[in-house]
Amino acid sequence: MTISTDPAPVTETSVAPEAAETLRRTLRRHAAGVTVITVPGPAGFTATSFTSVSLNPPLVAFYLGLGASTAGAVRRADRFAVHLLGTGNTALAGQFASSGVDRFEGVRWTRNADGLPLLEDVPAWLTARVTLRQRIGDHLLVVGEVESGAVEEDSPALVHHDGAYAAAHRLPS
Repeated sequence: MTISTDPAPVTETSVAPEAAETLRRTLRRHAAGVTVITVPGPAGFTATSFTSVSLNPPLVAFYLGLGASTAGAVRRADRFAVHLLGTGNTALAGQFASSGVDRFEGVRWTRNADGLPLLEDVPAWLTARVTLRQRIGDHLLVVGEVESGAVEEDSPALVHHDGAYAAAHRLPS
């Protein structure tokens, strides 16, 4: 059962521009894993907001800006796929972060039985069934229960830090 809550539009509150800029500047110091999230359509986008929520049941989540070009497709989707990117996927990350282009052009992908686009040539992926959608501020929170997935290769994770892509490597202990 999909729980979908889309409350009435949130009334704009007066937020000090300095607070928003402080948040933006501070979060540039936070390294985050880079993923591509896809939904039937096909539609997809690059995200660094992906996170695990629970192991029992197995839940994951991501956020998407309400003004994003893929927001409508994400609101309609009952499933999504998350593709965890490696350092060899910087072009893919850039393509799915671009506006006004066919993000799937030239990308190797297949459609699973539910019509969910699965990207090829990524280190790991999983699929999830949407269990919650909730508007939070200017973003949409989407939570899903994991249904399937695979780890295809062991490669350094692609991360986003200080406005650029970087590699995550193990440090000596």
